[in-house]
Amino acid sequence: MRRLYHQFYLTIIASLLGVVVMAGALWRFAPNETPSDQAFEMAGVLVAAHLAPAAAPAPAQQQAINQLHARLGLDVGLFDEDRRVLAAAGDPVPRPGARQSGGWVYGRNGPAWAIRIPDGRWVVARPPPRQRRPVLGIVVFLAAIAVLVAICAYPLVRRLTRRLERLQAGVDSLGAGDLGARVKVEGKDEVARLAASFNRAAVRIEELVGAHKMLLANTSHELRTPLARIRLGIELFEGAQDAKRKANLEKDIAELDTLIDEILLTSRLDAVHAVDRSEDVDLLAVAAEEAARYEHCSVAGESVVVRGDRGLLQRMVRNLLDNAQQHGVAPIAVDVSRTDGEATVLVSDHGPGIAPDDRERIFSPFYRVCGGTGAVGTGLGLTLVRQIARQHGGEASWTLTPTGLNAIRVVVARAPAVGAAGPIASGRPTA
Repeated sequence: MRRLYHQFYLTIIASLLGVVVMAGALWRFAPNETPSDQAFEMAGVLVAAHLAPAAAPAPAQQQAINQLHARLGLDVGLFDEDRRVLAAAGDPVPRPGARQSGGWVYGRNGPAWAIRIPDGRWVVARPPPRQRRPVLGIVVFLAAIAVLVAICAYPLVRRLTRRLERLQAGVDSLGAGDLGARVKVEGKDEVARLAASFNRAAVRIEELVGAHKMLLANTSHELRTPLARIRLGIELFEGAQDAKRKANLEKDIAELDTLIDEILLTSRLDAVHAVDRSEDVDLLAVAAEEAARYEHCSVAGESVVVRGDRGLLQRMVRNLLDNAQQHGVAPIAVDVSRTDGEATVLVSDHGPGIAPDDRERIFSPFYRVCGGTGAVGTGLGLTLVRQIARQHGGEASWTLTPTGLNAIRVVVARAPAVGAAGPIASGRPTA
């Protein structure tokens, strides 16, 4: 049975057949000593009043049995203590069991009631054939119930497995390269939750693949610009030795080196679940160390120690300062503070601000604000800031300071994380 719905369906059918067999077995082989024995005992007392005494002659006992047969319309048999027939009327009835004290007895023509009267004799009574419910009829009735349940269960089982088949088709489509493959979420059971999980995973995979495609496309574009300048500079430099042109070549090479470094770091951060966060790092000290590289940059706040990768946190602060210097207006201010379980780094400048539609896009790879200085920077600075913040249990976002200045706010968790995926090289520092 390779189909799941066949397994479900046959399991239900087998269970129903088991119920039928068990019901028949219980009815046929149930113990004689049951609460109904008291009722049979009471019936024996009542029947004894209509029978001739045990010492009465056989004709008198036969006459009493004939009267019971005529009045009740039952097949009746009277037996002595040794289960010998004393009188009978109607079709033959089965003898009581040797160890039986009352209850049902079974014979060829169906079950009968065995009633023991106080003087030790037995009366066995059975409805005539037209009033009996043969065993075959009961079995047919139970089988009809089983067939009805089987017919009703098939659509339910088939509906469940059809949803699994659609989920399998979606997985096959996704595996074949159709990143837009989704499955319909039906119901609220485990299969529906599995379908919802598949859709979320498919969306995430599509986003990751799309982001990597965009990264490759933008990388090829960004690499062409400094390479073209370097090629042109070399051609001009061969004709005339010029110190300024040499400095421009060195700057283009440094820009290309920085771009490659940030692309590699971005890829590494995407490839791991967690970075090494075993080192105690003072964010205020890191901010002061990085701010010393820039003019018109001040650092304020309190000492906040976090657990993380020092090289990545240095890169995060450096990229924030580079972004403020290249796209903002001096002076630049860095403020380090703490809240419950979190450390906050706020880097602000006196620039004109960012349009509402661009406040989230600036964290996308190679995105530059329209009208900005598009030729400055690699376009990965704030992308790395957000990646590093998330690897340290935090987040990065655009905000305004209480005085209305344009700022980037980074929050990092101060609590240590459990488990690590190994250290990641933070890359070569930029000038």
